[in-house]
Amino acid sequence: MTMLSAMLRSGEGRAGLVLLALFAALALTAPFVFPGDPLAISAPPLLPPFTDSAHPLGADRLGRDIAAELAWGSRTTLLVAVASALASLLLGCLVGTLAGFLGGWTDDVLMRLSDAFQTVPAFLLAMALISVTGPSLPAIVLAIAAGAWPQPARIARAEIRSLRERDFVASARVAGMHPLAIGFREILPNALPPVISLAAIIAAAAVLIEAALSFLGFGDPNRPSWGSMVAEGRSLLRSAPSLSLVPGLALVAMVLAIHLTGRGYAKALRVREPAA
Repeated sequence: MTMLSAMLRSGEGRAGLVLLALFAALALTAPFVFPGDPLAISAPPLLPPFTDSAHPLGADRLGRDIAAELAWGSRTTLLVAVASALASLLLGCLVGTLAGFLGGWTDDVLMRLSDAFQTVPAFLLAMALISVTGPSLPAIVLAIAAGAWPQPARIARAEIRSLRERDFVASARVAGMHPLAIGFREILPNALPPVISLAAIIAAAAVLIEAALSFLGFGDPNRPSWGSMVAEGRSLLRSAPSLSLVPGLALVAMVLAIHLTGRGYAKALRVREPAA
């Protein structure tokens, strides 16, 4: 049974994958459905939703199409979520493998470095780094990853410490493999499943952190963002609640989709473990 089919057997996995597929389709089709600049003024200011077929979700107070911003904003959100999770897992696996396999002073130094990063809240660390580097999408991804890598590093370290005395590792040593080759080629692949399960947590946190940064004005000003859309409509909650409600609901749905997918993966992993 493949991991995907195992995930589809659970209700959470199916729901999460369907929601993520819808968001992915929205992000991929945004340039074709809404060509041009999504931040361009294209409608009367504060156009109500469902009153103009060309602008089904209405327009904000500057006359920008809400539907276009929502679709293009999904690209920003998904890109930040995926890139931050990948960067965090890659860095965490690198640090965890070195610490767990080499041990000794290497383990002590890397784990104390992990402790130092974990003492700072991820959002505050991201905001501080963005303040230094300036608001851009790569900077946001790196800032989020900087606060998220210690957890996968610790899990990878724990898994590798439990695997490094197995028979297949001893066989690799006898065969003359380099210690780093043993760690990354033989041990790390067997330690990956529990580390990958953190991807959903990191991605969901990345969505919320990026939205919060954009809400506070630390997001990329050249890209539509659901957080900046919420911030744009907060002063008009009484007269035009849809300006904040629509992107706010999109954020909730995105985080829910990632959470359900993560739960589906965790269930599929438990189902496959006895057969492994």
